[in-house]
Amino acid sequence: MELDEFVVAGGLDRLLRFAHALTGDRAMAEDIVQDVVIRLFIAPSRPSVVARIDAYARRMVLNEYLSWGRKWFRVRPTPDLAGGRDPSDHAACVDDRDELRRELARLPRRQRAVLVMRFYGAMTDTEIAADLGCSISTVRSHASRALAALRVEMARAEPREQEMGR
Repeated sequence: MELDEFVVAGGLDRLLRFAHALTGDRAMAEDIVQDVVIRLFIAPSRPSVVARIDAYARRMVLNEYLSWGRKWFRVRPTPDLAGGRDPSDHAACVDDRDELRRELARLPRRQRAVLVMRFYGAMTDTEIAADLGCSISTVRSHASRALAALRVEMARAEPREQEMGR
């Protein structure tokens, strides 16, 4: 697939959704995807040699996200939101999703990337390891630590909910 075909076939939308899941910030996701697309169009010969342009572009988005903090700013964590609402309530589900995004933002970049690729991207540990350039055991270690950190943060949020009378 050529780069133009990839863009027309909705590749940019998929990249933007992936970047948004990684960053938790729509504007930052747009900046990352924009940087990646510019680099893809500047060097058009590179993607034409690649068999799967979607995987190549996704890897570029991941690398850009992982290096973003070394460039000019870092994402600052925000205060916790209380969770544990009724799942049948749409507004509560949106609040829970926002809370999860905030908690994910607190994780180190590689741990967050592993969780997003595993649960949002439905990628296997082998695929994640290939994209991150690390071993499968490192991927599993990042996932385990990230999930443990999320469990701790979510457990801390529960007493605050009860104090607030929710």
